Amino acid sequence: MTGVPASAAGGTSSANGAPASAGSGAASGGASSGAMSGNVSGGAVSGSAVSGGASPGVVETGGPGGPRPARGAKVVAAAVNQASVWNIANFLTMLRLLLVPGFVALMLADGGYDPAMRSFAWAAFAVAMITDLFDGHLARTYDLVTDFGKIADPIADKAIMGAALICLSSLGDLPWWVTVVILGRELGITLLRFVVIRYGVIPASRGGKLKTLVQGVAVGMYVLALTGWLATLRFWVMAAAVVLTVLTGLDYVRQAIVLRRQGIAERMAASEETEA
Repeated sequence: MTGVPASAAGGTSSANGAPASAGSGAASGGASSGAMSGNVSGGAVSGSAVSGGASPGVVETGGPGGPRPARGAKVVAAAVNQASVWNIANFLTMLRLLLVPGFVALMLADGGYDPAMRSFAWAAFAVAMITDLFDGHLARTYDLVTDFGKIADPIADKAIMGAALICLSSLGDLPWWVTVVILGRELGITLLRFVVIRYGVIPASRGGKLKTLVQGVAVGMYVLALTGWLATLRFWVMAAAVVLTVLTGLDYVRQAIVLRRQGIAERMAASEETEA
């Protein structure tokens, strides 16, 4: 291993052969071994070359800052940090999408009035709702957010809910106006998010999360062939779901209007500062 000249490291050399300082890395026997040991144990190699993203032994000497990662190390680190599409969160989303055709087949089997088939359909719907609760949480918690997940997750949510509502209305178990209100609200708010995305993102509210939960419970109760007081109970749960659907929809519209006004005001202020 070749040492760095003392003059380059900031040390001084003397005519009578006095050794340079240990930190200068002079090429004398004791100083070389000491400097080498100090560099390795002190973290010069592990801290700069390994942790910085470059392969061991591949170090470029820079300016006063000392060794720096090899060229292209940042690109490699970015590629490593990019979440793979094949992760557990996206797997749950794809599972929910695959459950949609199976759910529809079970709902409509034998004319849609077989209690056993309706029970299996309820199980498929319940699994879809449970995965909806977990995939987004997993993606945010473990940094598994991907472009595919951003697109597929809302599609899967609306696909299973829309399939359930349309099947129930086509079988005469649920009034069509309920299906139109719920699906109209979901599609309308989705379009509204895209319209105002240039100004910012409308976050999911607690009311929206409660709406999703109540909707899932209400639709699940309608999927099951319930009778007696349970049939009466599901009517009131669905009524609560419809009320929450309308109220949260109006709240999202209000948020969108406020967000748009703020965005326009900020742009105008920035434009005036630029002109000034």
